Order: sequence, then C-alpha cells, then structure tokens
Amino acid sequence: MKKKVLFSIFFILALTAISCKHSTKENEVVATKPSVEIAKDSITRATFVDDFGDQMEVMINHTQSTAKVFLNGKTYEIKKVDELPEYTAANEEYQYSDIHGNVTFLKKDADMVLFHYKKNKENGQTKMASY
Repeated sequence: MKKKVLFSIFFILALTAISCKHSTKENEVVATKPSVEIAKDSITRATFVDDFGDQMEVMINHTQSTAKVFLNGKTYEIKKVDELPEYTAANEEYQYSDIHGNVTFLKKDADMVLFHYKKNKENGQTKMASY
C-alpha cells in the first residue's frame, strides 16, 4: 500500500513539474502605443512628371520642415529654407523649389538642373481686355 501511495505522489509531482516548465510570458501580448510624434506630423506627397517623362516624388514634412526627394532611384534629404520664396528646401549640394507651380530640383555646385516641371496653364485663365 505504501508503494502505491508513494508512486501516486511521485507521479503527481512529476506531472506538476512537467506542466510548469512552460513560461507564461510566451502567451502574453505586449501592446505598445504608436509614437505620438509620427501621428502629429503633417506630411504632403506629390509626384511630378516632366516633359521628358522623368518622374520625381517629393515628400514634405511640414512639422519638421524637411523634404525628401526621390529621383532616379536616389533619395535626397533636404531642409526648408525660410529666407527663400514659397517652398524652397536645400542642403549643401542640392536645392528644391516649388514657386508658383514651377518645380525645380538642382545640383548647386555644378549649376545643373536635375529636374524641372512647369504646371500647365490653361488658356482660359488669362484674359485680355479689349477696348
């Protein structure tokens, strides 16, 4: 009888030890809050296609005053310049400007225009007065 009792106790202890090996942390789901900074940023995206069929995408972050220009598989990160008119952003090498629908992206040190887009104006917008 003692053998059966000892065997039963040993069996229950063995089952308890086996069942307690799994960590309860595996099943926990950690919920994180989305970053507050990302949610508050005001971002504008625009895609321009010039007369040659080249495409340039511009992503402007108005909150951080930065712009990213995507052209020919490269990404250019530039910062807004408040001294220049309308929306102009630049760094040491490149300058992006959007002035009255004329979008220009140029390389400063070579004075070379990498991309230029001009917004088409319809003939109906310009009216001439005749007397």
